Amino acid sequence: MATSKISGFYKKNLEERLAIIKKFANLDKEEVAELKKYAAMSFEISDRMIENVIGTQQFPLGIATNFLINGKDYLVPMAVEEPSVVAAASKAAGIARETKGFKAKASPPVMIGQVQLVNVKDCEKAIKEIKKKSREIIDLANKADPILVKFGGGARKIETNTIDTEKGKMVIVHLLVDVRDAMGANAVNTMCETIASELEKLSGGKARLRIISNLAIYRTVKASAVFTKKALEQSFRKGNLKGEEIIEHILEAHHFAANDVFRACTNNKGIMNGIDAVAIACGQDFRALEAGAHAFASLKGKYTTLTKYYKDKEGNLVGEIELPLAVGLVGGAIKTSPVAKISAKIIGVKTANELAEVMACVGLAQNFAAMRALATEGIQRGHMGLHAKNIAVMAGAKGKQVEEIAAKMVEEKNIRVDRAKEILKGTRKGIKKL
Repeated sequence: MATSKISGFYKKNLEERLAIIKKFANLDKEEVAELKKYAAMSFEISDRMIENVIGTQQFPLGIATNFLINGKDYLVPMAVEEPSVVAAASKAAGIARETKGFKAKASPPVMIGQVQLVNVKDCEKAIKEIKKKSREIIDLANKADPILVKFGGGARKIETNTIDTEKGKMVIVHLLVDVRDAMGANAVNTMCETIASELEKLSGGKARLRIISNLAIYRTVKASAVFTKKALEQSFRKGNLKGEEIIEHILEAHHFAANDVFRACTNNKGIMNGIDAVAIACGQDFRALEAGAHAFASLKGKYTTLTKYYKDKEGNLVGEIELPLAVGLVGGAIKTSPVAKISAKIIGVKTANELAEVMACVGLAQNFAAMRALATEGIQRGHMGLHAKNIAVMAGAKGKQVEEIAAKMVEEKNIRVDRAKEILKGTRKGIKKL
């Protein structure tokens, strides 16, 4: 049976890595060849996706290993330019495997469409009329997308509220739509457009904005993992911290993020490092995911962390995450970008909910890895070790020079372009020219 627990994947060459992925995801020769092109997509495809195309901007596409989620192994494609992200997620997933990996559960894929009603003379009366006719409004919305209804989705509920603004009081109608395996923007927007005129009649007002909300509070994912004292102690390089101490350090870091908006912002950015990387690899709208996640972090009146850590009765560390993740397997870039299609095949998910569950687990893994590093040896040790290679390349190093110069800078704890150039040129006394 295929496993995502792969030792030394980073040490293997491209052909060896692709052979593993080919076997794990049952890729054909054409798909492997597409990955080897180092070209995201043709001009013809990209020109159909957006306007005024002149080329493509690529991210490195890596594979996070070791992920075991709800008892199933996953190799997770991640497209990201930042060093250490893929390695950190893989490391955290490996530690979580000691307790059977991650558990995750996504709620039904219900999105919110908003219709803004202005110039309403009697808001209370308008709301009563809309509630009275809610069934008819839902039926009208569903007529706009019979295919979605056929697959078990469709409009489910009407919600209303009022807001006071400088332009007067407004009635806001929420249309809740089960979008099944789609992200849902097109379906929800079309439904909002369809019911707008009826809402105008019922309210006596004028419909202005008719659009989906990216704060998908009804489409959330919860994920968790247990990190044992033993596994944490074994994972620590220097070996001079006990598992109990590492857990206490992480808990202190968590409470910092939970109670300080400046730290919470950076904490959540780290979570999205992982989620965005999977989203980009699989052709998802990562900007919508970012907006929804950060708004969700503020729902209780203050901006706080999306993750939570505490000790279980055995004293092991439990990590949890909850956030909205509106992703889709139907339509969008996942169906037009060749690499996005292959990434979706590698990850092997069958539904949008399953993709959301994987992404939430990657976000939790990314956050745990960062918290573990920050609370013990510091984030720079691992991160800058990988970043040193970029610095060496910027200085003009090539081939084996990159690894040698990077190793020297890490040893000196002096990772700068000017130092890399000095080592490359052999200008400092006692340094052999490479």
